[in-house]
Amino acid sequence: MTQDPGSSETSAYARAGVDIDAGQRAVALMKSAVARTHGPQVLGGLGGFGGLFRAGFEQLADPVLVASTDGVGTKTKVASRAGQYAGLGADIVNHCVNDILVQGARPLFFLDYVAMGKLVPEHVAAFVGGAAQACEALGVALLGGETAEMPGVYVEGELDIVGTIVGVVDRPALITGERLQAGDVVIALPSSGLHTNGYSLARSALDGLDWQAHDPELGLSLQEALLTPHRSYVAAYRALADAGIDVRAMSHITGGGLIDNPPRVLPEGLGLRLDVGSYVLPPLFERIVQRASMSRREGYRALNMGVGFLFMLPREQEGAALEVLRGLNETPWHLGEVVEGAGVELLNLGDAGGERQ
Repeated sequence: MTQDPGSSETSAYARAGVDIDAGQRAVALMKSAVARTHGPQVLGGLGGFGGLFRAGFEQLADPVLVASTDGVGTKTKVASRAGQYAGLGADIVNHCVNDILVQGARPLFFLDYVAMGKLVPEHVAAFVGGAAQACEALGVALLGGETAEMPGVYVEGELDIVGTIVGVVDRPALITGERLQAGDVVIALPSSGLHTNGYSLARSALDGLDWQAHDPELGLSLQEALLTPHRSYVAAYRALADAGIDVRAMSHITGGGLIDNPPRVLPEGLGLRLDVGSYVLPPLFERIVQRASMSRREGYRALNMGVGFLFMLPREQEGAALEVLRGLNETPWHLGEVVEGAGVELLNLGDAGGERQ
């Protein structure tokens, strides 16, 4: 008597809460979006045990690989509540790319990981499609990834997302912050919203409000504001570098805000003096701070507060740098300067005066 090979196994696995067929359908749905990110350096297609990338760096004197892994935190809960997953793909790609950009690295390839309690192929495909679109815009290969169905670990209807980026920089062009000097200036570029940090705080502070209604102060609904994708700063840096601007350090403002992120690139003996009265705090951040009954100082540690990325460069090049960035339709501004000392001093907080952290 013959038995259909695998039929009982599949049935048992399904009874345990894992649908193998759903995983295969998710791969089929995302395949064309991923393929669009593949150039001649990618060998093979989606579905192998490992992604193949032919690394040719003949134009670099001393190539150094730079890698980073991160997630999008509880922004996934906002996406699940809205039933909108594509933006999470752009979130994780741009977050990871910005992290290695701080060291001057050019992104090469990206890998994603998405896990759910119950796999919904359409949700996975929407996320991967968003990631592929972000990769395509940056010239990055979406080399592969993993989709996991883990009942009992993740609540049904929720998901977790992680991304890994690998890039390259020529060692002579590696940006470490070591050449910073007191008197160098700090130029800021705005964030596009909360990016991928502070969502546990935001969800708590904004709970009870109507997230779907149009908000005149924001110009869109709360849900739309919270789901605005994390933006990329690659084009801004490349324009500065191509213009001969001596960018001595950069900082991606993520978890830890302006308090904890910039010191990661400062050499010993130097700090920053940043004037947070130099720009208008976006209303979304103002609302979160007020409804959470928190101080502005705490807000600048928990959230990006509308500041997405910092460039630190010689004072004599500030005018040229601002002109280059404005030529990209960016809205840069002078946020502060490098000073002798340590940590970050915030001026014009509005509720506690200048304080050093």
